Amino acid sequence: MEKSEIKALTFDLFGTILDLGGSLKPYIAEFLKAKDAPIAADRFWDQWRARQRIEQYQDTLVMLGHSGYLETVRRAFVYVLNLNKIQTSGEEVQDFMGAWDMLSPFPEVLPALERLKSHYQLVILSNGDPHFLDHLAQNRVRWEFDDIISVTDVGAFKPHPAVYRYAAISRLRLKVEECLMVSANSFDVMGAKVCGYKSAFINRYELPYEDSPYLPDLTVPDFTELADVLVD
Repeated sequence: MEKSEIKALTFDLFGTILDLGGSLKPYIAEFLKAKDAPIAADRFWDQWRARQRIEQYQDTLVMLGHSGYLETVRRAFVYVLNLNKIQTSGEEVQDFMGAWDMLSPFPEVLPALERLKSHYQLVILSNGDPHFLDHLAQNRVRWEFDDIISVTDVGAFKPHPAVYRYAAISRLRLKVEECLMVSANSFDVMGAKVCGYKSAFINRYELPYEDSPYLPDLTVPDFTELADVLVD
């Protein structure tokens, strides 16, 4: 990978910059304890995260209108509650959704962004809803990104190819090969590579990559090593 060709880093937000599991599991554990539910918070979170991705894929495939990120989160939460036979009212579900406003970044993210900012445009490219992304960037990450791009502008969730092309060509006015997608979600890295992006897989948990010929240009365990490679 030739670093000199890269002009913008497009970052996934959920699970890449923001620590979803670490932020949400304490709330999940408290909720499950109040419900006297036998399932562990770790297991519930794994089920919830997996179901949310299914909800997003279904939303894009049936093309009945883009529901939005938080709506797919809510639907997945209700599904997993029903899967585990946990009786919960609609009001309780809505109250619990407030936990998503309290997401926090991984600890090494901000120092790494500080190192990267003078070398590249730093851009969020996320499945999140625009107002939610603005809140998270300003109040939780507390970083001034060069742009915040939501898939809502396209009407489909990543890894739909229109998302990556829109971000590079229409918003950033760059060639796709001048963008590097940074994501902890392998489907996101794969989707960007299909569209001609360069890509970095942030593999914090030593997870397998997609069975795909569209491999990441770079695999690192965290943002510190990402900055080591891209700056030094």
